[in-house]
Amino acid sequence: MATIDAQTLTERSRQRVSENGAMLASAPSSESWLDQRSKGLAACACLMAQGDLERLEPAVRTALDNGVTINEMKEAFSQLYAYTGFPRSLNALGVLSKVLENRKPEWQEGKPWTRPVVWNDAQKALKQGTEVQTKLSGRAFDFAFCPQDDYYLKSHLFGDIFAGDQLTPADREIVTVAALSGLEGVDPQLAAHKRGAVNMGNSQELIDELCAWLDSEGYSLKSKWPKGEPNTAYAQYFIGNSYLADVGGGVHNVTFEPRCRNNWHIHHKAVQVLICVSGRGWYQEWGKEAIPMSPGTVIAIPAEVKHWHGAAKDSWFQHLTYHKDVQDGSSNEWLEPVTDEIYNTLK
Repeated sequence: MATIDAQTLTERSRQRVSENGAMLASAPSSESWLDQRSKGLAACACLMAQGDLERLEPAVRTALDNGVTINEMKEAFSQLYAYTGFPRSLNALGVLSKVLENRKPEWQEGKPWTRPVVWNDAQKALKQGTEVQTKLSGRAFDFAFCPQDDYYLKSHLFGDIFAGDQLTPADREIVTVAALSGLEGVDPQLAAHKRGAVNMGNSQELIDELCAWLDSEGYSLKSKWPKGEPNTAYAQYFIGNSYLADVGGGVHNVTFEPRCRNNWHIHHKAVQVLICVSGRGWYQEWGKEAIPMSPGTVIAIPAEVKHWHGAAKDSWFQHLTYHKDVQDGSSNEWLEPVTDEIYNTLK
C-alpha cells in the first residue's frame, strides 16, 4: 500500500467519525440525554429489526435490568411488527418469553395491558390516528396514491397501536428510530422519524445521541465509511464475515460482523495503523492483554509483532487501515486462527 501522513488521516477520520455521530461534538462528554432505560429499549428494537436473535437475548436481559418493564418490552416488539413484519415481531416476543423462564425477582411486570377503547370504534381510531400522524409529521399527511396504506397508517398504526398506554409517544419514537437504524434501504423513513421523535416529545440532543450511541456500540451500521464488498480474497484468514472498501490514498476500510476476527498475523518490514471509525472491537498482541477499540481509537502496530484484530461479540466494527515506514521486501505472514477459547475470554 502507498503511505499517507498518519496525523492527517487520523484528524480526517476523527472528523468524519464526529460527522457520522459516533462522537458528538455538540455535546459535552460528561453530559448525556439518553438514560439506561431508553438505551435498553433502543438496543432491543435495533436488534429485533435485524432479526439478530443471538444478540437480542442478552440485550433483553440488560434492558429489564435497567428498568424497562416486561409489558413495555412486549408493547415495543408488538408495535414494531408494523415496521419490520410479523415474523421478526413474533421471534422477538419468543426471545422475551425464553428470557422470562429464568425471571429475576427485580424485573417489573409494569402497567397491566388494557384493550384501547378506540379498538371498538373504527372511526375513532381513524380520527385519533390522523391526529397522531399529523403531530408526528408536523403537517397533514395524505397518501392518496395508495388509499389502502393511507388508511392502515392512520387507523391501525397511529390509531390502534399508538392508542396503547404501555409506552409514551416519545418512547414509541425512540423504539421506531432505533429499529429503522438497524435496517437498510429505509433512509427516508428514518429521517422522517428522527424529526417526528422531536415532535413527539424527545429533545433533538437525545435523538442525536441515540443514533450516535447505536452506531458507536455497534448495534446499527450507519457509518459514512463504505462497507465495501465481501472480503473474499482474505476470507481464509478470517473467522466470520468481513468486508473491504478502498477509500483511496492507500487506505482501506475493513468492516467486521459481530464476533468476526482475523487470524494472528505479522507485518514484516512495515508498520500498520488502525483507526476505529464505528462500533467496538479488539486488538491484541501475542502474550499481551487485548485492547478494546471504539471510535477514535488509533493503534500503530510495529513491524514484526504478532497480533490480531476484530469485532466484539455483540458489535459490528469498522477500522481504517494503512501501512507506513514500508521497507523493501515488506510482506504479511498469516498464522493460526484466534481460537474461541481465547476470544470468549474477552469482556
